[in-house]
Amino acid sequence: MDYATRGPVSAIDAALRCVCPRCGEGRLFAGYLTVRPACSVCGLDLAPSDSADGPAFFVMWAVGAIVAVLAGLTEILFAPPLWLHAVLWLPAILGGAALLLRPCKALLIALQYRHRIDFDDDRRPRDAKS
Repeated sequence: MDYATRGPVSAIDAALRCVCPRCGEGRLFAGYLTVRPACSVCGLDLAPSDSADGPAFFVMWAVGAIVAVLAGLTEILFAPPLWLHAVLWLPAILGGAALLLRPCKALLIALQYRHRIDFDDDRRPRDAKS
């Protein structure tokens, strides 16, 4: 299949489904956060994809901001004891981070692919007339 002429896979769709950013069919991860060496469907070399600490940074800030606001509102409205805050917000932080980390990493890899960062494949630049 000629992926250069077919419409691009949406980065959001690829991230939510954790699939290959080129074909949208092959699985992106071999483990929880381990990226496969290549797509099993289209053969895209995924080895150059490196999201580094980006996913952890974005997830930490998003989950931290949400939990901080909710904890502050809970304190203002109900004034629960500190142990109850720990019981409420520790699982929220851990669960939120665990749920968001994988799609966030997939999104950054899809955006790297879409903007041609570190990937060497058969796509032509968008402004090419040929």
